[in-house]
Amino acid sequence: MAPSMSARYVVVGAGIHGLSTAYHLAQELQTRGLGSGADVIVLDKSKPGAGASGIACGVVRNNYFQPAMSELMQACVEEWESDPATYAYNPVGYIALGASVQEADLTATYERQERIGYDSELVLGADAVDAHMKSLFPDWRAQGVTVCLHERQGGFAFNLESVEGLHGKCRSEGVEVLAGVEVTGFAEAGDGTITALETSDGAIAVGEQVVIAPGPWARAFWKLLGLPDTIDVRTPSGEIVPDRPMWTYWNLQEGEIEIDPLLFATADGGAPPVIHLDTDAPLLTDDGALVTDELWGIYFKRDRHGVQGGASPLVVAGDVELDPYPSTTDVDPSFPDMWCAALSHSMSRFE
Repeated sequence: MAPSMSARYVVVGAGIHGLSTAYHLAQELQTRGLGSGADVIVLDKSKPGAGASGIACGVVRNNYFQPAMSELMQACVEEWESDPATYAYNPVGYIALGASVQEADLTATYERQERIGYDSELVLGADAVDAHMKSLFPDWRAQGVTVCLHERQGGFAFNLESVEGLHGKCRSEGVEVLAGVEVTGFAEAGDGTITALETSDGAIAVGEQVVIAPGPWARAFWKLLGLPDTIDVRTPSGEIVPDRPMWTYWNLQEGEIEIDPLLFATADGGAPPVIHLDTDAPLLTDDGALVTDELWGIYFKRDRHGVQGGASPLVVAGDVELDPYPSTTDVDPSFPDMWCAALSHSMSRFE
């Protein structure tokens, strides 16, 4: 197929990652005198935000256990903070609360944040954690919590609005975003270099680089590129675990309760931080029925029409179909009761 058009840089996927890559690439080309946004195109088989970015909870945090993520996420948070209006970003902070088994991990995360100048506070001990949370929420009553990592930075963004904000930034830099164009294959040179993309609208010659940012469709592109279905994994102890599946899909369990959003506010009436709670305290319904006596966790945040949040994801078995997306929004049948009981466990206002 003879290329019907060409571009120096082609980004596949118009979600947060793809649009952000295109926007910052355009800026760097301009700053370095190497080109402009006119050298960059973005392709999406549907439209901006039609994938995971359009349904994501939008939480922005730096609570990651991989050391390499700390500085990366600090840079990401700084970008969110640079234009909160356009990004629909709410810098309310993020609180991670854990049981004693999580103290070491959260302490290590805090120490990395402290080294790089990320604004956070670590609180240790059940009484100290309880006092800290009661200073924010006088009706706080969660049990089994001995560690609190309170990130003063971070927060959440409204998903589709942040996508549209990035889309607008791309347009302002001269980046062309082509919706409804599906990538179906690649043309390669003898050394394996990609020379063109085959698409539903014809071939596109590539001058310099292709960036693949398709979210959950990464597996399909992996196969198009002829890459292996399994991978050998090195554990922290140095053991090699061979032939692990390259791709595993999780189905997030999330929901929203429709209440007056202002019911969920801090003691001074302010916007509350995003809260992630893990505890091994028994979880009971308001009627006293046992939900679980094993380690459990939820996150929750204020949303426009109530309180939004979720619990542990479900691993999806078998061959995962992604189209139409999302192909499933299933949750465990017990999820609504579990999540509401967990909210009530956290604060009496949610009884």
